[in-house]
Formats: sequence, C-alpha cells, structure tokens
Amino acid sequence: MNDSKNSITLPDHIAIIMDGNGRWAKKRGLPRSAGHRQGANAIQNLAIECDKLGLKYLTVYAFSTENWTRPQKEIDSLMSLIREFLEDTEKKFEKQNIRIRTIGRLDRLESDIVEGIKRTVKNNAQKTGLTFTMAIDYGSRDEIIHAVKQIIKNGIKEEDINEELFNSYLYTHDLPYPDLIIRPSGEQRLSNFLLWQASYSELWYSNILWPDFRIKHMIEAIKVYNKRERRFGGIK
Repeated sequence: MNDSKNSITLPDHIAIIMDGNGRWAKKRGLPRSAGHRQGANAIQNLAIECDKLGLKYLTVYAFSTENWTRPQKEIDSLMSLIREFLEDTEKKFEKQNIRIRTIGRLDRLESDIVEGIKRTVKNNAQKTGLTFTMAIDYGSRDEIIHAVKQIIKNGIKEEDINEELFNSYLYTHDLPYPDLIIRPSGEQRLSNFLLWQASYSELWYSNILWPDFRIKHMIEAIKVYNKRERRFGGIK
C-alpha cells in the first residue's frame, strides 16, 4: 500500500520493542513509573497514527516474562499502568477503527487485569482497521515451549509436524510474521521477542528513547525498510 504524502510502501506488520522508558525518566529526574506512563501515551498516539497511515498490523512488547524479575515496586507500578492503559485505550480508541488484542500468558496476571483484557478484546473485535496487539507477560522461548507441550498433549505424530503446524500453536497464529521490527533506545537485540516469527524480519534500531518516539520516526524506519532487498534466504 502506498502513502502518497510520504511516498512510502507500508509493510503489512510492524513490531516494536518499546525500550528506554526508565532512562527517559532518569534523565529528567523522574521516577521510572513516569517514564512508563509517558511510554504508554506514546504507543496510544502512535497506534492512532498508524491506523491513519493504513498499516494493517502493529505489535508491541508491553511486558515480558523476564520483567517479573524486576523490583516488586516497579512490577506493581507496571500492573497498575496496564490496568489504566486498558481502560484509557478503550476510551481513546472508541471512535477509531482499531482492533485490540493481546498475546502472552494470562495465568500469572491478576484476575481484574485478565477480565480487562478479555473485555477490551471483545469490545473491539469487530473493528476492521489496524490490528493492535499487545504482548503482555510474553516471552518467545516460553511461547515455543508452550507450543511444544500442546503438540505433545494433542498426540500429534512426528511425521505430521511441520512449520505450518507448529506456527498454528503459537500465540501469534492468526498474525502474519512481522516484516519490520523496530527497537529504539540504542539497544540492538530482540530480547526474547518473536524469535520464531522474526526469522526474516528487517530490523531497525535508533537511539531515540521510547517515550520520545513519534510517527515521523516510524516513517523514517519504513523508508529504510523500503530500500532493503528481502530475499528470504534465496538469491535474486
């Protein structure tokens, strides 16, 4: 799909590792929670702008399986923010044609957060614009192990296991693989995010701290993506 204003061809699916919230807050002498809150505002605004652009899929890394090892005070703050985010996003997206969904584990989240996730997903299920996916208590290794266990549990024969079948057991089974993965904040790693799905994703890194990330940076990343030749292991 072409965006005439910016002369870019949009990928179908962009995934983002939202990094740098804590450093953003520290630079301003603020608590880490302020950085996380500003980061939440940034992704809400970006999702709306991405829907206007015509992007089909946007997936963001909101809370990883490894985040449980952070200090309890910060975990409690992040859980409170997730509660606020779900409620605020529903209101903010009420007039937007954005479908909201989540991937990741639900069994370790408090019941009111799980109910909030289910309510938000259900209330936006019929929308047909951008599919905005939040990875909450998500880790790719955990996802792969979960898929393997389900395959074993279902008694699937070895000869029937292939990439297509395995993919159908992943949390992302109804999403296309990400074409482009963006990570701000200067770090250059995937951090256990969509490892299976990212096999041939293009990666774009920047030194921008996540709370400062705007649609202009997204467009910059897409322009770089447009210049790359994707061969998927083949020769062209």
